[in-house]
Amino acid sequence: MTFRLQPSESSDTEYLAPLNEHSAFPGPWIGGVSLILGPLLILTGALLRIQFHFFFPQQLAAFENHPALITAAYSLYSLGNVILCFGILFLVAVIGKWNRVWANWAGVLVLTGLFTRTFHAGIDHMAFQLVNVQNLELATKAVSDSYRAFHVFRYLNGYIMLGWICIAIASYRSRTLSLFKAIALGMMVMVPFGTLKGTEIRAVGILGLCIALVPFGFRVLRQAPPLSRRAKIWVAIFIVVELIFIPLSIIYPALMN
Repeated sequence: MTFRLQPSESSDTEYLAPLNEHSAFPGPWIGGVSLILGPLLILTGALLRIQFHFFFPQQLAAFENHPALITAAYSLYSLGNVILCFGILFLVAVIGKWNRVWANWAGVLVLTGLFTRTFHAGIDHMAFQLVNVQNLELATKAVSDSYRAFHVFRYLNGYIMLGWICIAIASYRSRTLSLFKAIALGMMVMVPFGTLKGTEIRAVGILGLCIALVPFGFRVLRQAPPLSRRAKIWVAIFIVVELIFIPLSIIYPALMN
């Protein structure tokens, strides 16, 4: 069975991208959900910390005073980046029906940028734990003294910016997204990256991400073939397993090591 993405009635998109639902990973259901959930989680995380100054001393101070809020903000933001990877894979597959070279390079650059942001999220997590284990002053000094310490991902920061430009151009030229939505997607190039970066005016690019990809995700889901009975069973199994694992992790902390 072939999944064929039809043109949107509310945009100038005309390109039809046939995708085989059985062989094309991640497929329209995973891809569509990721295109919706990923941007919305990133936006929610950014909004939760918008009241605090974006630089790291103020972010650490915010964690000391509002640990649950900041933990939720950074967790949702990083989770959104991971989930978005599957949506980008689907978008790249659609673009690839127009031009495989553009799709491949745009996908490589954007995904590398998202992985780099995930690495930064690990640094952020460790910095916040220093506030708990030591204190705010020592945590701030540790981050300040090691802010530009070597790590291989630092040299991939350029991909975070270049990737969004490439995929925005490819999305428009392939007629996957309208010009307006492609420009909105390209606004992600402005979003700050690095250690303990909070929300500032440049984060408006996240709104562009939502404008571009969330409607596209809903469009994909509306036109996706119905889930098979087997697929629904596997979804239910994974949900049940996770619901079991969460309380077990609380009872047996070794599972979270």
